Amino acid sequence: MRLTAMISVIPIGTGLSLSPYVAACERILTEAGLDPRLHAHGSNVEGDWDTVMAALKRCHEVLHEMGAPRIATMVKLGTRTDKEISMEAAISSVREKMDPGE
Repeated sequence: MRLTAMISVIPIGTGLSLSPYVAACERILTEAGLDPRLHAHGSNVEGDWDTVMAALKRCHEVLHEMGAPRIATMVKLGTRTDKEISMEAAISSVREKMDPGE
């Protein structure tokens, strides 16, 4: 099953700078073939359910190895059965509706 996901992995007890942990997760998502789209509060990915979940598990493993004693993760998932899903298609659909005169 394919899905789109918004993932926000938050290490707790690591100090103020989270960028090394974010970079580690971005590498993991990329290595899993997911082409993450980083934004201010997480990353968006699309792919096979098992691939996304395995990458998310790996993020937790690596962040713990990096010294994070605790991790809180927020995940928002979307699936469809009526057509193939794509983050790009969803964004394009909204943008088309923003410019009704064109």
